[in-house]
Amino acid sequence: MIIETRAYARAGLLGNPSDGFYGKTMSISVRNFGATISLYQSPELNVEPQEQDTNSFKSLYHLRDAVASLGYHGGIPLIKAALKRFCEYCDEQNIRLPNRNFTIRYATSIPRQVGLSGSSAIIVATFRALMKFYRMDIPLPYLPTLVMKTETEELGITAGLQDRVIQCYEGLVYMNFDREMVETCGHGLYESLDPRLLPKLYIAYKTSLGKQSGRVHNDVRSRWLKGEELVVETLKDIAGVAEQGREALLEGDTARLHDLVNRNFDLRRKIYNISESNLEMISAARRIGASASFAGSGGAIVGIYRDDEMLNRLFVEMKHLNARVIKPYVS
Repeated sequence: MIIETRAYARAGLLGNPSDGFYGKTMSISVRNFGATISLYQSPELNVEPQEQDTNSFKSLYHLRDAVASLGYHGGIPLIKAALKRFCEYCDEQNIRLPNRNFTIRYATSIPRQVGLSGSSAIIVATFRALMKFYRMDIPLPYLPTLVMKTETEELGITAGLQDRVIQCYEGLVYMNFDREMVETCGHGLYESLDPRLLPKLYIAYKTSLGKQSGRVHNDVRSRWLKGEELVVETLKDIAGVAEQGREALLEGDTARLHDLVNRNFDLRRKIYNISESNLEMISAARRIGASASFAGSGGAIVGIYRDDEMLNRLFVEMKHLNARVIKPYVS
């Protein structure tokens, strides 16, 4: 029997990136893209490489283009790290795993390194496959923390909980990463909301912008740890945007949500360096009346549009910038 599991891309709608600083966020899962894990029993444990894991190239230019679009390591290190962390979790919980081996492979349609969380999706899908194979469960509130630790402690990736929470819970989730709760319980307070409350959303992304989020966050984290007032207060304000956004969503106040999406980015810009390539997407969307903010660490934006006419104008404007526009499928 072949086990297949899936985890989807995500977009941070509000509060991003305060999740890494005990803040608050609201995120959506984006079912247009996903990572799939296939796992079946076999005599030995095999992790099957995919095309993006190859070390053979047609030329130096082929290598350059492959690294630019797929990153340096592919998905194999992510799966190995997840397998190791799963085994250690079971040991810590005194869970005796049966002596069965398997072959595991992955596939992904999530655009790489544009802030849609393709790496964590592979890890989430791997954990789901392992739980099915061994017929055991990891408590849902703790699963995102385990996924995050797989990235931060095993692979040295700077990461927050937001991406892993939405990919584990799916749909639309409001998250409160209260410091005392996170440090005491190992997770925040996660509230699933009805996706039907969402206004008309779009996502635009440039595949040529690839940037690892850990590198983006490092400087701000060090400044936050030092207690730099501008950074500390701005991140509090960004968390407040998510809190206000939850209220606006429940009240059906689309105009307020529109303004809050814009405010999220404007606050972020106060403490983060934003590339011209990212800024031109934000500016293009706002020129035609849509709201716009980063969906993650950069390379993709998310916002609210008014009607089909505005959406069509978004398609045209973003095409000029070599960016693709989609309507996220959230459920």
